[in-house]
Amino acid sequence: MAEKEPSQRQLRVAQEIKKIIARFIDRGEVHNLEGIDTLVTITKVSVSPDLKYCTVWFIASNNDLLQEVLGGLQLAANFFRKQVAAQTSLRYVPEINFRVDKSFEEVDKIEKLLQHPHVAQDLK
Repeated sequence: MAEKEPSQRQLRVAQEIKKIIARFIDRGEVHNLEGIDTLVTITKVSVSPDLKYCTVWFIASNNDLLQEVLGGLQLAANFFRKQVAAQTSLRYVPEINFRVDKSFEEVDKIEKLLQHPHVAQDLK
């Protein structure tokens, strides 16, 4: 079964949540990330159709610290949820779950395959 496109409301809520979380991460106001020397970037946010669940994908500049950053963000999920509740007028504030964004790794993998001499020869 094909996945349905998100509604405009889902997209607006996701964008607002992304702004709020990114703002706190950029300012260094997430205590669970203190001491982790890496840059964290929120790449995508999706919200369930009933607006009760939210998934936040991120990348970190240091791949060795991904699990540590994931743990810190997941511990801070209730903090982010309270901030979303305070800064929006949503009836229900979604439960926030963090995931590592692997799409950039896939792009690198494809790029390396295209640069391989055998593949480059076939492309000519």
